[in-house]
Amino acid sequence: MSLQSVSTYEDYKYYIQDVSKIYVGCKYTLGEIMDNAEITYKFRKVVAESILPHADREDTLETVLYYLDGGNFALQVFKQMNAKVRVSILREKKGFLKKESSREYSTELMDMDTLTSMSPEEKQAAGLFLQELQVSKLALATC
Repeated sequence: MSLQSVSTYEDYKYYIQDVSKIYVGCKYTLGEIMDNAEITYKFRKVVAESILPHADREDTLETVLYYLDGGNFALQVFKQMNAKVRVSILREKKGFLKKESSREYSTELMDMDTLTSMSPEEKQAAGLFLQELQVSKLALATC
């Protein structure tokens, strides 16, 4: 009798909420967001009505956010929700006495304008990695 090992990729697939914000991991596909009953109904409704018509159910939240541009309707929806994206970006780190330098990832919070001001080529060159979407609960209630 052999046991078959099934592994699933669950890193950056999470949903957390606190008093004022909702945090969603960027590796969720839009279909998984729609099917997950733990995610608030209002967020799922906004995804279904405003983002899914312009994307596929198999697209990850990371893909949708990575390829947003200024003319996209989804960008207006994310801005209305006061959304921010936690990203890891490759930065140059100066060494001791500025003789040696290295590159390492640092984490920062980007608003939608900053994220969309970069083209996909610039994001790739900067080593940008999207981790999570942060949405204001108050702003989500007005959507």
